[in-house]
Formats: sequence, structure tokens, C-alpha cells
Amino acid sequence: VQLQASGGGLVQAGDSLRLSCGASGLTFSRYAMGWFRQAPGKERESVAAMSWNAGRTYYADSVKGRFTISRDNAKNTVYLQMNMLKPEDTAVYYCAADPYGSGSSRLREYGYWGQGTQVTVSS
Repeated sequence: VQLQASGGGLVQAGDSLRLSCGASGLTFSRYAMGWFRQAPGKERESVAAMSWNAGRTYYADSVKGRFTISRDNAKNTVYLQMNMLKPEDTAVYYCAADPYGSGSSRLREYGYWGQGTQVTVSS
């Protein structure tokens, strides 16, 4: 299984970015997908998640109304649209696949992880 995250970069506060995560080696449509982030000196935290059929989504309170998770099962890809970025969004962002399919925010339910992409938001 491989998850390849991309789309990170250096932006200014208020800008937008769209992260992508391509998956291979798994039946993508059966997996819930999640985005997590880890800032320096902090624990990894859940940002957003989507169930296998896109029927359930989760967003951390800190990103509600600004971030949107979506998936394209035909392309084996999950996206994270990030709008109105803030300096506190600065972190390495990881995508992960959850074989239980529920779209949980719990890290331990995600069995496969991508390598991470850096997002830096300047003030």
C-alpha cells in the first residue's frame, strides 16, 4: 500500500491550498480516508476524515468552515481543500487510510499512512 500526499507549500495567511493524496495497492473505495497534521513539538492530530462512501465526514473544530475533504474513488485520490489559512495551520499534513471504513478521527484506526507534505502559513 502506498499513499502519496502532495500540494503543500508556503503561503500567506488567508490563502488557499489543495492537498491531494493518491493511493495504490488497496481497494480505495472500501477505505475511509483521513487527513492529519503534526506541528513541531505537538502530537499528531486529526484534521478531517471521510467514510468509504463519503456518507460521513469529520472535521476538527479548528478547521470547520475552512477545510473540505473530498474523494474521487475513480482516481483513488482524496483531497483536502484548505481555505482562509492561518499561521496555526502550519504543520506537516499526512493522509491515512482506515480499513474499517467509518471515517473516524482516531489515529489508531488508520493502518496506512503517507509520507506527509509540509504546509507553512506566514502571517
